[in-house]
Amino acid sequence: MTVNILIVGAGAVGAFYASRLAHLPNTQISVICRSNYTAVAANGFSVTSPQYGSYTFTPQHTFANPREAREANIEWDYIVVSTKALPDVSDDSVILEGLVRDGNRRTAIVLIQNGLGVESPYLSRFPNAIILSAVTIVSAAQTSPGVIKHNRWTRISIGPYLSSSGDSGTSTTEGVHKIAIKSNERFVQLLQAGGIKDAEAYSAEKLQLVRWHKIAINASMNPSAVLSYGSTNNAMAKDPELYCHLKGVMDEVLATAPKVLGTQLPKEFATSEAILRSTMRNTSGSKPSMLLDWESGKRMELEVILGNPIRIAREKGLEMPRLQSLYALLRMAQENRENQKQSSKI
Repeated sequence: MTVNILIVGAGAVGAFYASRLAHLPNTQISVICRSNYTAVAANGFSVTSPQYGSYTFTPQHTFANPREAREANIEWDYIVVSTKALPDVSDDSVILEGLVRDGNRRTAIVLIQNGLGVESPYLSRFPNAIILSAVTIVSAAQTSPGVIKHNRWTRISIGPYLSSSGDSGTSTTEGVHKIAIKSNERFVQLLQAGGIKDAEAYSAEKLQLVRWHKIAINASMNPSAVLSYGSTNNAMAKDPELYCHLKGVMDEVLATAPKVLGTQLPKEFATSEAILRSTMRNTSGSKPSMLLDWESGKRMELEVILGNPIRIAREKGLEMPRLQSLYALLRMAQENRENQKQSSKI
């Protein structure tokens, strides 16, 4: 039986994982492109990697927009969403209208996105859908439209996102949960068969712990790189004062997560000290994604990386003052810049 997979947001991350899945027999990968549509429609994706070599990946279908994907009338087994999560700008779950199938062979929505709370818009719009939540650390960049450069990181952790609503004990909901778990295991197996050895299936509970752990990294490094006027992660970790600041933010997040989730972080999760030691050893000079967005004049993922963790904690009566300060400063900086853009157009 052929597995049909649709990639929504075929940038560096989405295109890289799509290219690995495309190596599998009886698997057809299609993409919805945005700015890189013309190049991909003409030449496919050109991928270079020290681990996988150089190759070209030509999608089964290259769509310019969701309407074209709907008109293709394909029953999708998986729809992988790898767009940036910007809920303050748009609700990207609308892109999937008319594409998600709800029947004996359900469509699973796979969210490969940063931050907390990214699943909520999809659960709200598709309450009966299978939602898989993924956290990835992948060193990849789209150096020009359709050209993907993969470096070394390929770790991806995936778990089902299970509704915690009041009907969670019903037989119908329990059946959906079982389907979600099986769908999650199958998708991880597909990635592993495509050469992603670090693809790992997690339980719903542990995957959310993984998300909080990554928030500790992203919520400390990303905003601080912008506010320190373009510092790399390595430079910040080596500066004594910034080291203390980064560690403070990480520790605040890592101390809050168990209180919110009601369970302790696994012992194998890296401590703040271990994260910073690893950052000091990484001399590649890489910049956090939020800094790259700021420097290119794009809106940053403030809400899912900073705003949502603060709001989720407050629902439990908890405050994160370090995170709140970063959020307040960067949100105002972004608003001021957007206002200046609008003023310059008048």
